[in-house]
Amino acid sequence: MVESMSQRRAEIRALARLAGDELGGAVDGIATTHRAVSDHVFAAVSWGVGPAAKPFKVVHDAITSGVYRMVSGGAVAAGSVAELAAEVSALPTPSRTVYGSGLIAALQGLIGDSLEQERPILASPMTFRVDGEPVGADEIGAVVGNPRPRIVVFLHGLVETEHAWRLGGRPSYAERLDSDLDRTTLMVRYNSGLHIADNARQLDTLLGELVANWPVEVEEIALVCHSMGGLIARGACHRADSEQRGWVRRVRQIVCLGSPHLGAPLEQMAHHLSAALNQVPETRPFARLLRRRSAGIRDLRQGSLVDEDWQDLDADALRLKAIQEVPLLPGADHYFVTASITRSPRHPLGRIIGDGLVLPSSGSGRNRARRIGFDDANGLHLPGANHFSLLNHESVYNALLNWLDGKPASETAPTFGHSVPTASRSTRNSAARASSV
Repeated sequence: MVESMSQRRAEIRALARLAGDELGGAVDGIATTHRAVSDHVFAAVSWGVGPAAKPFKVVHDAITSGVYRMVSGGAVAAGSVAELAAEVSALPTPSRTVYGSGLIAALQGLIGDSLEQERPILASPMTFRVDGEPVGADEIGAVVGNPRPRIVVFLHGLVETEHAWRLGGRPSYAERLDSDLDRTTLMVRYNSGLHIADNARQLDTLLGELVANWPVEVEEIALVCHSMGGLIARGACHRADSEQRGWVRRVRQIVCLGSPHLGAPLEQMAHHLSAALNQVPETRPFARLLRRRSAGIRDLRQGSLVDEDWQDLDADALRLKAIQEVPLLPGADHYFVTASITRSPRHPLGRIIGDGLVLPSSGSGRNRARRIGFDDANGLHLPGANHFSLLNHESVYNALLNWLDGKPASETAPTFGHSVPTASRSTRNSAARASSV
């Protein structure tokens, strides 16, 4: 209880101070933009009235600088005052709640690498979670009850937590698989703002400890991953395979749901936009804001899985070397699911937007320049769906049941290249009600 109270205070204090600092930083950025614009305005005025404009500029700059300093300082002070609420507040520990952990996960996804250095209380290491509580790999077997020799590990995506799998308030894949298949399902939470290679390293260690401490002999491991989670799983398996770690020999299936194996267009756009904004004084504050995005987000530009892709390189350079291609894990079956907001992935809009964040070509690991090696027979495409639909979708669950049960591709749902019809609303509601019984 004492440890829980201490954790609660520390998290609330860190969130309050972060809010104050970030608001103060935003005000400073606005001030810089204001100064750049006003400098241009007074320069133009000087062409007409000459030196007479200088006194007005001095007064203007003094007043605006004072106002911005006051507002910025007030924001930081407000954050400090909010910290005091941690001493008297009856709020639960944020990271243990659905909404609190969601807020922290969003912060981690955006600036998680900075949080690890500056506010580590908000950047907890990768761990298993049960009802929001962190559980060590040496304890999880006793906590879950009825540990089985076959395990399914779920990894969420960027700015998400394990709660994301319960999209729409419906039972998660893990909850349903735990009763429909003879497997134990485990949820992992991690700081998605770290480099993918760093999280892969942590997953390698976590799964190694899990196998070493599991109450019964582990026979099989399946990894079910959404978005960034798929890249982390591939990186961890590659690392463990290279170092001949025992746990990786037990991996039988790796399922990637909307994972950007070839990169994400939104990050590619942010990379070039930040370079363009940095060229003009008025927009440099916005460029600095964009360039604060986390290492995890930057790794999504090309789907970087290893340290060599970013070490000793300028992260903001427009021309980067080709990334190292990481092979699929030998001996494991690899599956993928993609989606597009259009009915057909070949629709022009579907080709440009995909599921809103990831293109079907990236999710399937195949374009004109690169090919990861997935078998199209082990793929599934959902039309009329978005990136987050993959977290809890009836067609995906049916495919999981078949894939994890070891059934051949011919017995599963239509494969990649063949679209699964989007269920009607009444059908989806019926399925949701049935799964809740």
